[in-house]
Amino acid sequence: MKRIVIILFSVVFIIGMAGLMIYFIIKHDSLRWVIALGGIALSALPLGLLFLKNNRINTPTVIGWYIFVFCSIGLGSIGGFYDRFKWWDTSVHFYKGVFVACVGITLYKMFIPETARRNVSRWIPVLFVLSLAVIASVLWEVYEFLGDVIASHTMQRGGNTDTMYDLLAGLFGGIAIAVYTGIRKQNV
Repeated sequence: MKRIVIILFSVVFIIGMAGLMIYFIIKHDSLRWVIALGGIALSALPLGLLFLKNNRINTPTVIGWYIFVFCSIGLGSIGGFYDRFKWWDTSVHFYKGVFVACVGITLYKMFIPETARRNVSRWIPVLFVLSLAVIASVLWEVYEFLGDVIASHTMQRGGNTDTMYDLLAGLFGGIAIAVYTGIRKQNV
């Protein structure tokens, strides 16, 4: 089932982004065809999971990835939601914090044996998922900064205020999942 989901979502997203890329090339929109090209690469990324011998990444994580790509690249950058809706950027950053923290739970369960998890303080997984969410927020802001310096000058229109709101949104998304992790430690 997981293989089918990965292949189906990848093919649909790659074809969609390739169509947008061709459309924007024909329209001479040099910024958005490059964004669509990036969307193709991000959409193909989960296909790499098919080559793992023992792929333990769960289906909700894969679907969550495509929700992220659709909201940030498809609707946000290409669809213009970042410009039309001021709350969109913050919402995507909040979702990213939630998503990365959930990926942290998946990684924790993959790499820490169940017998070891029983004897670990609840603060260890809480700090782990929160740290991943915060690191992802910082790396995203570095990406936005470099994108502005190198190419577009449109990613951080709000300057430091935009950066701080984005970092706080990612932090709060991570805190939400960290609290859940702390409460549900035995079942995480």
